[in-house]
Amino acid sequence: MTTSDLDNRHASPSAAPALSAEQLERMANELFSVLPGGNDVAAMTAQQAAEHPRALNCATRLAGQPGSAEAAPIVPDAPGEDEMLKALARQMKTLDHAPLNGMSGSSFYFLDEIRPFDLHPEVSSPGNAHPPFDVHAVRRDFPILRERVNGRPLIWLDNAATTQKPQCVIDRIAHFYQHENSNIHRAAHELAARATDAYEAARDTVARFLHAPSSDEIVFVRGTTEAINLVAKSWGRQHIDKDDEIIITWLEHHANIVPWQQLCVETGARLRVAPVDDDGQVLLDEYEKLFSSRTRLVAFTQVSNALGTVTPARQMVEIAHRHGARVLVDGAQAVSHMRVDVQALDCDWYVFSGHKIFGPTGIGAVYGKRDVFNGTAPWQGGGNMIKDVTFEHTQYHQAPTRFEAGTGNIADAVGLGAALEYMEKLGMENVGRYEHELLVYATRGLKTIPGLRLIGTAADKASVLSFVLEGFTTEEVGSALNKAGIAVRSGHHCAQPILRRFGVEGSVRPSLAFYNTFQEVDVLVETVRTLQSRSTNLKY
Repeated sequence: MTTSDLDNRHASPSAAPALSAEQLERMANELFSVLPGGNDVAAMTAQQAAEHPRALNCATRLAGQPGSAEAAPIVPDAPGEDEMLKALARQMKTLDHAPLNGMSGSSFYFLDEIRPFDLHPEVSSPGNAHPPFDVHAVRRDFPILRERVNGRPLIWLDNAATTQKPQCVIDRIAHFYQHENSNIHRAAHELAARATDAYEAARDTVARFLHAPSSDEIVFVRGTTEAINLVAKSWGRQHIDKDDEIIITWLEHHANIVPWQQLCVETGARLRVAPVDDDGQVLLDEYEKLFSSRTRLVAFTQVSNALGTVTPARQMVEIAHRHGARVLVDGAQAVSHMRVDVQALDCDWYVFSGHKIFGPTGIGAVYGKRDVFNGTAPWQGGGNMIKDVTFEHTQYHQAPTRFEAGTGNIADAVGLGAALEYMEKLGMENVGRYEHELLVYATRGLKTIPGLRLIGTAADKASVLSFVLEGFTTEEVGSALNKAGIAVRSGHHCAQPILRRFGVEGSVRPSLAFYNTFQEVDVLVETVRTLQSRSTNLKY
């Protein structure tokens, strides 16, 4: 049900309407979606309705419609609008909408720049291709979010490790195996044509999503790790020599450290590391000082998986190119949070994994500039990537197939295409805006807990929150959260150097996605607060 549906309904003043729990929750989500579970709806709706008569009108009209016979009816105590809202509030309380954060009516949710019922013009504009973001409608697209863990509703806050899959992705993969399954490119029959079309359409979708100039610049791989290894073991072996230099940063995932270390051991090159400040942001002046006439390659993350730091990627690429170096950008943690434009970045390679952006595991992609790809020898040999083979000589295809030896992960490439199309329909600006508000809310909440230290406080962050809690190991915090149905990552996150930069060996890492809610954040904050308070009580 949309707001327009509500406006188009006609109230029946004589009816004693009954609304089902689902209808009531939908009403609450739509009309009071700016209120997290930690706010007292009864105390706030009258004031908000006075300021927003259109929302009140929608509530009044909806409440005038008959609903489920089993539901307790919402019956106004009197014809007045205030009484209607009080009745609505009472009914919502019976559906377990009680405050979660124990803040006695006060809340840090209302951000300075956000007011209840305010819509950003580009979101609410009738001419915009994307509807206003509705987290509760989005959540219905993800069947796993209805799971229960330890008797509690699943709260999935492990999105930096892997994201959950919408039903459309699950259905698309099932459809492939039911109706299109075949090997691609090399057969004349109908299913081969269907499979080839589906696979190449997915490549087109990846190119469009990254704003790549051509689909020929997109190579499918198993994920970010294989993508970086592809560049290291093909272009790297071809162009990196003894005493050459490769620059990375302290922020890198192990997948963007180890392949370059291996290449340095193999070739005699040197690995240089750009430092970060105490907030976790790259020090650009120090980064540029690392360049020399021997610098051949720069590889860095666009978003840190451990800290959430968003690096100044365009500036870093420009500096590297000014010094004659090629640049690989690790976009594994970026693609699900922000719009990516590889032409604007001007990077030589951009790599990401499907499972980080609501797609299947075991699939990812490398964008590479056409001249770079076609000037690089393939790193694997086999079928599909050759034009002609004799015992004396092999002639290879141009990119992308020269880097796709053998039968690839066809079905999951198709699933990745479906995931990216889903993101396009949501609108990356809508997603980014909502996640930012959620991140600010969660950050403020965690900061209120005594003994909790946030690791990584850069001004420009994606929705990752790493923390340590005084008196507890990361495993103990993770276990306590799991008992409450909350999934987070605890440990070193395959990013040991950056955590050691901040004096810790591991952290607890809640990471947010667009299907998470303010109510879920309240549960996270209160669970950690309860754990901390128990420790405090034991000390005394």
